[in-house]
Amino acid sequence: MNPRLDTEHPSPFAALLQPGRIGGLELRNRIVMAPMGSNFAEDDGRCGERIQAYYEARAKGGAGLLTMGVCAVAFPAGTAEPFQVGVSSDEFIPGLAALARRVHAHGAKIAMQLQHAGKTATHDLAAGRELWVPSLPPHTKTDMLQALTTEEMATFVGGLGKTRPRLRVMDPADIAQMVEFFAAAAARAQAAGFDGVEVHGAHTYILAGFLSPYYNQRQDEYGGPLENRARLLLEVIRAIKARCGAGFPVWVRLDAEELRTPGGITLADAVATAQLCEGAGADAISVSAYATITTGTAFTEAPLVHAPRGFVSNTQAVKAAVSIPVIAAGRIEPDLAAQDIGAGRYDFVAMARKMLADPEIPIKLAANRPQDIRPCIYCYACVSQIFVNQRVKCAVNALTGHEFEAAVEPTATPRHVVVVGGGPSGMEAARVAALRGHRVTLLERSDRLGGTLFFAALAYAENGALLDHLVEQVKRLPIQVRLNTAATAQTVEALKPDALIVATGARRAAPAMPGADQRHVWSGDELRRLMTGDGADEIARAKLNLAERALFKAGGMLGVTDSQQALKGLSKLWMPLGRRVVIVGGGLVGLELAEFLLERGREVTVLEPSDKPGRELSIVRRWRVLDTVRTHGQLHMQATVEAIEAREVLWRDAQGAQQRTPADSVVLAIGAEPDHTLAESLSVLSVPITAVGDGAEVGYIEGAMHGGNRAGREV
Repeated sequence: MNPRLDTEHPSPFAALLQPGRIGGLELRNRIVMAPMGSNFAEDDGRCGERIQAYYEARAKGGAGLLTMGVCAVAFPAGTAEPFQVGVSSDEFIPGLAALARRVHAHGAKIAMQLQHAGKTATHDLAAGRELWVPSLPPHTKTDMLQALTTEEMATFVGGLGKTRPRLRVMDPADIAQMVEFFAAAAARAQAAGFDGVEVHGAHTYILAGFLSPYYNQRQDEYGGPLENRARLLLEVIRAIKARCGAGFPVWVRLDAEELRTPGGITLADAVATAQLCEGAGADAISVSAYATITTGTAFTEAPLVHAPRGFVSNTQAVKAAVSIPVIAAGRIEPDLAAQDIGAGRYDFVAMARKMLADPEIPIKLAANRPQDIRPCIYCYACVSQIFVNQRVKCAVNALTGHEFEAAVEPTATPRHVVVVGGGPSGMEAARVAALRGHRVTLLERSDRLGGTLFFAALAYAENGALLDHLVEQVKRLPIQVRLNTAATAQTVEALKPDALIVATGARRAAPAMPGADQRHVWSGDELRRLMTGDGADEIARAKLNLAERALFKAGGMLGVTDSQQALKGLSKLWMPLGRRVVIVGGGLVGLELAEFLLERGREVTVLEPSDKPGRELSIVRRWRVLDTVRTHGQLHMQATVEAIEAREVLWRDAQGAQQRTPADSVVLAIGAEPDHTLAESLSVLSVPITAVGDGAEVGYIEGAMHGGNRAGREV
């Protein structure tokens, strides 16, 4: 049942793929699926088909160990998500046992992360239950709610910002009850066939609340010095070992630091706590971190770190202080994880977002096929769902959370499928249709694949990995690609297709406003086409003067349009925009373009007509982009543009006062709408047509990938 290694060629991932051990638990490799709240349980806390199929897919994909995240030891109390796994009574054991059997059938092991959310038990707040805390928490101001739309606020976690919490400072009887909650839950996990438990002692949940000198102001034996603040955690570890036996693996997730938290947990505290946990019988330490959410961007400092290898230095410090295995987390790419493990920096790597994007990472690494791994693009669509009480999703993997109801299965009747459009939706549709056994022809009007994803990869570098992956998959599969081919009724009819998938993207017409037709005013489409070579000569002639065209050609832009990395590098040296840029429209396109230009030293002003910019971005990604634009540029909401002049933009603010902003260049990033033109022109053919991507409904990368995947499955 183990992933088969390619023994003919030395693997750069060998250290990552070697067997490992946590206590008496033997694992087939060093890849751990990190604990992550999924909202995939049923509303009564049971493990139904959705969550069972989800974990089975990751077990089948070759992971050594799966960790089921945030299992509620006192369900429904102490929960922070509406569809959280319960483990507070024996009635949960049958579903848990069925899940464990399905994971074991594929050779993986599974652990349960035991959790009580303490002061962040937002569903206790919503239900009017008391929030259990070590002491009254200090008040923390945050701006995280300001960026949310009215619709998002209506479903935001619990009653946060709406309901006054009822706090219960835990007394000795409560503390004893908490220890029993954890011990009894661990015994149920063991009875259900789980291979171990992880005690969640991080992220301000109840055990972390006791560990934190910021949140724990108790005056008894559970407060004060670290030995006292760690007492509850150590009692939980010992109680689990006593209940389940010394041989049942137990490990702890700890914060190496509490960022943005004055007087919070320090690395020295974390190292000392890890040593105390080892002394109490813990079999491993999983290292994380937390940042008090004073702003939305704090969330991507920790616990969901945006910086690559963001926690590794802290993990190394813990590793140097204990003799038990240490698990690292925090955006670590497989090649670097292999290097780190080989160098002894830690023992296992935990992946969460990556395993949402591609459950088969371990199998593909074992076969030395890293190019076939579907990449996470760090758009935060997954975790943003938790904030609005929805089930987790993945922008690039349409099947995440839908494994129980959707699958890519061989077709019983192979057909000739013609896909029109080589953007992300068209490539995904072609890929899935080809995998199912259809004969696929892909038509693209330009001289390269990628469509709007190519430009999106310029604005947000993480998108480039998805672009490279999709192009590689199309090349690897038996898909006939015809570049520089416009799809007309005659062209398509000559191919004799059995089915048509039209994925031609959105229409982005320039809005009607005085001055929009000037040379220094660019529509999003014009800028995209120039920078990516899609009819660049035509755009250059229309928009650039002779000197600019000469610079454009001398810069080699037209010669590197097949290399996203090279194009991104050259765009730092030259692009056809002046020093002062006004972007009209603060949606996804406008904000990501602003972020891109700010990185390249431009002075950027974004004028957004509504009061909620970036609503197309996932909540967590939106926090990051808005912070960047506000910190390094200018963002004006409820701004109405009246005219674009030769050197400035005239607009009115929310109070109706006229404003003038200097502008060397203006980009119009508004007006995207579905474009049904081509699909309608092809309807004269007697062939079933499916429209997907932005051509059907503007949904950006997520909509393109999900729509393309569905079309490929259903054709």
